[in-house]
Amino acid sequence: MNDRTLVSVVVPAFNEEAAVERAYREIAGLFDTLPDYALELVFTDNHSTDQTFPKLKAIAAVDPRVRVVRFSRNNGYQRSLLVGYQRARGACAIQIDCDLQDPPQLIPHMLDMWRQGHQVVYGVRRKLPDGPAVAALRRGFYAGLNALSEDDLPVNAGEFRLVDACVIAELRKVNDATPYLRGLISAMGFSQVGFPYDREARQAGESKFPLSKMISLALDGLLNHSLIPLRIASMTGLAVGVCTFLLTLFYLTGRLVFGQQWPAGFATTTMLILMGVTLNAMFLGIIGEYLGRIFLQVKGSTTPIVEAELNSAIPSAAVDDGVFCQDRRMQG
Repeated sequence: MNDRTLVSVVVPAFNEEAAVERAYREIAGLFDTLPDYALELVFTDNHSTDQTFPKLKAIAAVDPRVRVVRFSRNNGYQRSLLVGYQRARGACAIQIDCDLQDPPQLIPHMLDMWRQGHQVVYGVRRKLPDGPAVAALRRGFYAGLNALSEDDLPVNAGEFRLVDACVIAELRKVNDATPYLRGLISAMGFSQVGFPYDREARQAGESKFPLSKMISLALDGLLNHSLIPLRIASMTGLAVGVCTFLLTLFYLTGRLVFGQQWPAGFATTTMLILMGVTLNAMFLGIIGEYLGRIFLQVKGSTTPIVEAELNSAIPSAAVDDGVFCQDRRMQG
């Protein structure tokens, strides 16, 4: 096994009792056909309330390549995924969702691109199994986020990606209460390349990402990688202030210089007051989102508590600092 390159496959799971066994069979079966690579399969169980953990425990009991990290509570998709990357000990790590909407059959292609010298290889969704409205919203969000962000974020890229041990070493330093990994990894630099693929429909279980969680993820992505909302608040406040000053000057000039008797303007005054209150509430909400993230970070409750960890004592084929990642790519 020492002459084989260790690859960590990170699979986040939450109430996926209908999918975990299939995910294990397909991923393990794929690596059985790859003689140059050894598999480390890391499942992160986000405190599932169904039979997900018992099934993972049974799998880990018969296959020492399978590691299971179960959290003491649900910490959210992104934080559980970050822990999975931080636990990975391979020369590279591949993240794939438990529902296998991202086809495992593309993993050999990703490994080939990694061996060519790329530290990050990510899938670009050519089509989505969602309805037209949801698919359009997803694509619009990715395009808008890239336009607003100070970082160069790939459009239509999800979580299906390979990262080199160099990137994993940097992720181990991250202690973020509200991480947005696809943006965080993109902002790190290195050599990153995408490839197009078609995302398949879920075959087992139900989606764990309702509209509310999609909106929350979108907010994390926007607020973690852009100060544009704060700048919009500042510029809008400045513009409203200028307009108010000019309007006041206009009324005073008409009244004092030209003796204009303006009619009572109850409706106008009411509308202006309501507009001011609305703008204040909206922009205080934006500031509050940033302050809330600062509070969570300063509070220090950013590391998920691990309730149980199975098969954690497997010898590692990766070095700690990730400096020699190019050499490891060329092994095997």
